[in-house]
Amino acid sequence: MTSVKEFRVESEPGEDSLGRGAFVFTDDYSVFDWGKMPDQIPKKGAALCTMGAFNFELLEEAGVSTHYRGVVESGDVLPLERVTTPPVEMAIDLTRVPDLPHEGREYDYDHYHDVAGTNYLIPLEIVFRNRVPVGSSLRRRTEPADHGLEFDDWPAEAVDLAEPIVEFSTKYEEGDRYLAREEANTIAGNAAIENLETLAREVNRIITEQAESVGLDHQDGKIECLFIDGEIRVADVVGTFDENRFSYEGIQLSKEVLRQYHKRTQPTWVQAVETAKAEAKREEIADWKSLCERDPEPLEEPVLEVARDMYCAGSNAYTESELFDVPPLSSAIGAVQRL
Repeated sequence: MTSVKEFRVESEPGEDSLGRGAFVFTDDYSVFDWGKMPDQIPKKGAALCTMGAFNFELLEEAGVSTHYRGVVESGDVLPLERVTTPPVEMAIDLTRVPDLPHEGREYDYDHYHDVAGTNYLIPLEIVFRNRVPVGSSLRRRTEPADHGLEFDDWPAEAVDLAEPIVEFSTKYEEGDRYLAREEANTIAGNAAIENLETLAREVNRIITEQAESVGLDHQDGKIECLFIDGEIRVADVVGTFDENRFSYEGIQLSKEVLRQYHKRTQPTWVQAVETAKAEAKREEIADWKSLCERDPEPLEEPVLEVARDMYCAGSNAYTESELFDVPPLSSAIGAVQRL
């Protein structure tokens, strides 16, 4: 289903009923929409599964409906507190994901919803932002006044927001794009865009409060949702270091660390990716990767070890547990800073 986790179906969803299945988290990682990179980060999958399960259980406690059923250990579906080793498998309810036909960059959402009916994965990502960092795409696409901010131009430093900004982007298009609310509402189908925004703000609030309680700063993230019989439920995985940006003592604690490292150490590949995406957009070609003239190089072993400790120590800190035998976050973040 994705480049970093596998998908297992136990029972298929029906027109008006959910199926059963599981995510199996791997140690693969992806940056710049490349898909599976040429190496793996040890224990990353378990760290993401642990954080995702922890957040789903927080959401359920707060009355937010999700597709989460538990984590899997020795074939049993359990709450996170009952596992004895870091889990890599998450049991979930399954909804339907129809095909999304396209010609070039023109996607047929009418077909998607004709097939979807009232039980489907909403083909949107709902993005929430608590901070607008330097380099954010939001600065290129909008003005501060669009968000009620009292700046004539975006400041040279990061902007912390009194109220989160919520945006909508495509999920299944080859090159994801941000959407005006009217188009997002059409793509959402039967799911009301106002309800999706309200849900995103509630998820953001819960994750932000948990992060603050353990000394982390939650900067931004996203949710994906399913729709069944008039109800919206949170799907996919929420609040991990791949879906969201966190920081600790001012140091980035997320997949952004790997993005920035590749920018510094493999700038030619990063530029080739940007060039290929731009060319694909000009030529209205969906598969930009086929136009890329370079492939990424593997990371050195010490870098992979730093990334492992970041994911695992961060998971321990966020979940207030000691499932992973790694140095404390204060040590791990120091190594990240030195990358």
